[in-house]
Amino acid sequence: MPAPATDIRRAAVLGSPVAHSLSPVLHRAAYDELGLTGWSYDRFEVDEAALPGFLDELGPEWAGLSLTMPLKRAVIPLLDEVSETAASVEAVNTVVFTEDGRRTGDNTDIPGIVAALRERGIEQTESAAILGAGATASSALAALARICTGEIVVHVRSEARAAEMREWGKRLDVDVRIADWADAEQALTAPLVIATTPAGATDALASAVPERPAALFDVLYDPWPTALAARWSAHGGAVVSGLDLLVHQAVLQVELMTGRSPAPLTAMRTAGERALAAR
Repeated sequence: MPAPATDIRRAAVLGSPVAHSLSPVLHRAAYDELGLTGWSYDRFEVDEAALPGFLDELGPEWAGLSLTMPLKRAVIPLLDEVSETAASVEAVNTVVFTEDGRRTGDNTDIPGIVAALRERGIEQTESAAILGAGATASSALAALARICTGEIVVHVRSEARAAEMREWGKRLDVDVRIADWADAEQALTAPLVIATTPAGATDALASAVPERPAALFDVLYDPWPTALAARWSAHGGAVVSGLDLLVHQAVLQVELMTGRSPAPLTAMRTAGERALAAR
């Protein structure tokens, strides 16, 4: 049941580091657009050791939390319930507090990836490539499990990462093939490329972008565009940015926490773009 606009309700993003997070900008823009005058959204620097105590001290005015690293896995034992989506990758980025005090965990990154791609007209792909094998890569793999009908090639730097991605492929029941990072240029001809690496990691690949690239989803948003995304766009390929993902996953968080749907996607994206331009 949607909360009245004048209820005093709180939400926040937790993580370490968290000062860079755009979540307060996006959620506050949503509250303004929805007329939720009694709602506030903050950020708190919280690491794994401090998380249990932080949760225990929250009062009944709290509606929900957004979680960044390193808390997405650490929070799971502290919850009463975890959604099937979050359990599939052992990562919770959203906690919602129910009226009876239960803590429920969900993952909006996975449907957020799907929604961001769909917005750019990418409903399904016959194959895909993932660059990187960290936490975001597992969410990307779970998202591709919903829209990819064929093989997913994951380019990694170490055998340890390769083993992790093979295991995720088995758990998610998707066809995963591991390839060496040294051969990452080969990924750029895939119908859909998802880059999940830190800033600068794919810069050297920019010169290898083909003349007519298909679609690139680069999960970074600051700085933007990345060298890879800029070259991809210059060659006429479709580009989905990390801000697209951030906004779409935040839309789902707002809906879960407030009970209001649909959340104001356009207002949230505009607020995020303005905040990034001001940095």
